[in-house]
Amino acid sequence: MKTKYIKQSKPFIVPTEDGKLIEEHFGLASTAEKQYSFAHMEAPPNWSEPAQIPEFDEITYIIKGKKKIVIDDEEEIILKAGESILIKKNCKVQYSNPFEQEAEYVSVCIPAFSPDLVNRES
Repeated sequence: MKTKYIKQSKPFIVPTEDGKLIEEHFGLASTAEKQYSFAHMEAPPNWSEPAQIPEFDEITYIIKGKKKIVIDDEEEIILKAGESILIKKNCKVQYSNPFEQEAEYVSVCIPAFSPDLVNRES
């Protein structure tokens, strides 16, 4: 009989050097899922990462705190708790938390997040 569900109680903790917590519940690293990934994240105050041009759509939902998103070096969006955003693939985007409070959020990538598809600037 084919499995009808997967209960995830031990997400893959993505190693980081910037203090950000990334818990991938479903995706390439955790369940070998290629079509999508789902992760819970916590970005510490004053955190940022390099701009990227990912080859996947990314949906972000803020649970608490705020997250700053810069699109194509032009448009700046502040996403607050209870708000969500869809960033389409092949769009230049930079995520950060320049605020004093931790940002907690979940993210869905379609297809699944992969270091080979994120295209971060160095």
